[in-house]
Amino acid sequence: MAEEYDITIEQGATFELPIVWKDEEGTPIDLTGYKARMQIRKRIRSDEILVSLTTENGRIVLGGAAGTIDIVIPATETEKFSFSRGVYDLELEGPGGYVVRLIQGSVCVSPEVTRDD
Repeated sequence: MAEEYDITIEQGATFELPIVWKDEEGTPIDLTGYKARMQIRKRIRSDEILVSLTTENGRIVLGGAAGTIDIVIPATETEKFSFSRGVYDLELEGPGGYVVRLIQGSVCVSPEVTRDD
């Protein structure tokens, strides 16, 4: 079952979310051969994807045997966010099509005050 984890993204700042996926004994799970995907939508049933992060588009980087998952949204993208709230989940797809939803929750965007006008 996915862990509930709410995130706040500061508009105009680089967003980074480092995760280590571990088994019950605390040993990192080898992510070699895995792909990852994460979407932010206004609501769970919304058709519109507000943000799409994947290993393919370089916004999620997997660390192989170390079990690390690094999620990054550059400041040049967060500064364009026009939404204030949403929901997300992070899925990992392993060899043979095995899919696990690792985390899920709400997203809050903290509006930027200091900006170039």
